[in-house]
Amino acid sequence: MNELQVPIIRYPGGNFVSGYNWEDGVGPREQRKKKLELAWRVIETNQFGVNEFIEWSKKVQADTMMVVNLGTRGIDEARNLMEYCNHPFGSYYSDLRIKHDYREPHRIKTWCLGNEMDGSWQIGHKTSQEYGRLAGETAKAMKCVDPNIELVACGSSHPMMDTFPEWEATVLEHTYEVVDYISLHSYYGNPENDTPNYLAKSLDMDAYIKSVIAVCDFIKAKKRSPKTIYLSFDE
Repeated sequence: MNELQVPIIRYPGGNFVSGYNWEDGVGPREQRKKKLELAWRVIETNQFGVNEFIEWSKKVQADTMMVVNLGTRGIDEARNLMEYCNHPFGSYYSDLRIKHDYREPHRIKTWCLGNEMDGSWQIGHKTSQEYGRLAGETAKAMKCVDPNIELVACGSSHPMMDTFPEWEATVLEHTYEVVDYISLHSYYGNPENDTPNYLAKSLDMDAYIKSVIAVCDFIKAKKRSPKTIYLSFDE
């Protein structure tokens, strides 16, 4: 990982986060609960959690992009995790972090408001209206705890989703003034072992990026906002 020099790494990434309770992965390891992990249908031992990831990120010299669960949870979980990670001391969750032997706050700057909430496979799947409203209110609460953070709203899981790009437009209607990024997800492989065709898939990525930019600019114009939303291509 050090050789790759990855600047920022998302945790907990993917479908896993939509059923994850961060509290299960902090504190003494011998006291952590084993739970059913419904995204991948395995047992989650919770032996590796928030603090372990922060330590690992430092070892590989990467910043942390923390994800909050907006599938089965919501505003309370997000603001409590924010308090645990970023508040110095004197509150319940910041003092809990100190009790867990992490006196200094983690000072995580970049946070994702859930993961792929447009996907029917997602635990706690939501419509664009449901997610946009929840993400907007969660963003407001999180920035009350730490106004210096950057927030990423969920864009489409991939550009072939039936709801793309209306999903982005609706979500940004609710979140434009309180988030900083909207996410893009897309995977490219070469199962045909056709290298020229594989390399040409970069054109598809370019088209995807341009489409999302167009939606962002439309909502910016619609809201007459001086703010520019950025893109987070985080999968």
